Amino acid sequence: MSENRPAILMLEDGTTFSGKSFGAIGKTLGEVCFNTGITGYQEILTDPSYAKQIVTMTAPHIGNYGVNSEDIESSKIQASGFVIKEESIVPSNWRSQFSIGDYLINENIVGIKNIDTRSLTIHLRNHGAMNGIISSDSIDDGLLRRELINHPSMAGQDLAKVVSTREMYKFSEQGKYKVAVLDFGVKRNILKILKKLNCKVSVFPANTSSKEILGISPDGIFLSNGPGDPAAVSYAITTVKEILGKKPMFGICLGHQILALSLGAKTFKLKFGHRGINHPVKNLITNAVEITSQNHGFAVDNKSLPNNIRETHVNLNDNTNAGIESIDNFAFSVQYHPESSPGPHDSRYLFQKFIEMMNA
Repeated sequence: MSENRPAILMLEDGTTFSGKSFGAIGKTLGEVCFNTGITGYQEILTDPSYAKQIVTMTAPHIGNYGVNSEDIESSKIQASGFVIKEESIVPSNWRSQFSIGDYLINENIVGIKNIDTRSLTIHLRNHGAMNGIISSDSIDDGLLRRELINHPSMAGQDLAKVVSTREMYKFSEQGKYKVAVLDFGVKRNILKILKKLNCKVSVFPANTSSKEILGISPDGIFLSNGPGDPAAVSYAITTVKEILGKKPMFGICLGHQILALSLGAKTFKLKFGHRGINHPVKNLITNAVEITSQNHGFAVDNKSLPNNIRETHVNLNDNTNAGIESIDNFAFSVQYHPESSPGPHDSRYLFQKFIEMMNA
């Protein structure tokens, strides 16, 4: 259980929320965003796409089923901070190994609880995602405001290089299909699904050259999810341009945006992003509606798509682009998480599509 020391969340526009300390004692800064998932807090915290972000959960009770060592999406908590309404201090689940509060303390993550997360979410929806600071060791408004002023905006930040692997590694050494994964912040469940689909998976750093990737003679190339501004990951855009058309390619989230940029489209920052496990997406090819898991603060401008790119999916909440396909280049991508960790399995078919492309 976390200490019940006074804590404060201050946003860059001066709005403040007073609550109690949650997790480690200290200060943390990041872009404050919200996730509408009722479950999946452990996968959310360990998703590298949340690097440099303070995550607010809109569900009021967090920690009900505890934390375990199996459902992590990376080696550590990636979010900068955590904001909740109420902490469940006695988790109830046969897989639980420790409480959410203890998990944050063990990982040295600063959070805040007992605030009106509904009010915070409405504020972010109205005014947009913005930087914030959580503090449980100092509630000096002037000091916190000065620290906030100096914190950089998410726009323009290349965070893929921060969370990416430093060296190439093999996630699975057996399989029919040799897949090269360009790691911008890949989630572990993506790699697990590729392995389950009989793929021999090699994971490369974000800044790997096209020569190195093609050097292993892959059957397909996967562009992973990740944090930050896609336009800032210029080296990866160049690499993808050099690989396009040579091997089947599948991208997710940041990988989707990088593929679109390499094909000549543009991206933009969303007002408050899409984060949750209940986002409806329409498949424009089949007219089927999928309920999807999403986590992104940027999107592809569908009006900027070149004539040789087909829009395949659209987000039904705001009509933003949710998928593209370049038939000439054997490439496709989506702006959501078909690996569904957490979330529904409606979009798992996309992995099978990737396998079929490598079979062709």
